[in-house]
Amino acid sequence: MTQITVHGRATSSNVQTVMWCAAELGLPMTRHDVGGPYGGTDTPAYRAMNPNGLVPAVEVNGEPLFESAAIVRCLAAMHGNEAFWPRDPLARARLDKWAEWGKVTFGITFLQQVYIPLVRLTEAQRDPQALARGVVALGRLVAILDEHLATSPWIGEDFSFADIIVGHLLFRLHSIEETGELTLDPHPNVTRYYTDLKARPAFAEHVMISFDGQRPGGDGL
Repeated sequence: MTQITVHGRATSSNVQTVMWCAAELGLPMTRHDVGGPYGGTDTPAYRAMNPNGLVPAVEVNGEPLFESAAIVRCLAAMHGNEAFWPRDPLARARLDKWAEWGKVTFGITFLQQVYIPLVRLTEAQRDPQALARGVVALGRLVAILDEHLATSPWIGEDFSFADIIVGHLLFRLHSIEETGELTLDPHPNVTRYYTDLKARPAFAEHVMISFDGQRPGGDGL
């Protein structure tokens, strides 16, 4: 059986990606609190696993890995069935193009331009014009995802590794929508998709974790 050790705090979205994936695949894992208020990312031992000093660092059968999306792909290739990780390269690319979009385009726009200003900064620290531009950019991306999900129950026809890389941020997105901090045009297909994600036990356990500690004055978690 594959042995997985995750070094990273449970509230990190990148850690959540790995934990959710491993849980969906039924893989046993051990997690150690590292990063944020826990520290531990500047030690020589940690930097030997992840020279960026970020979380997570993940040991898979003793092999240190970093970059959460690469780790998800590794676990999917090792243990995923045909639906979760298609063996045909073209069939897999139909999912992976969305996974890459979720990580590089949607994820960066949401986290850097919207989530961090709204959640981690005080109102006085925000740049209102930059935040407004970020909300517009995010709205365009959510509309793209909504259009895709109008024709497909998941990122593909079946739940796959791509849903983990795309879907892990939707708890945060919908949470700040529900508080009224963020207003986007209606996206019924993304909302339906998020409802389906919430029904998955591994998503509920590893992704639906309060991030209120990241707000100003919180404990950093």
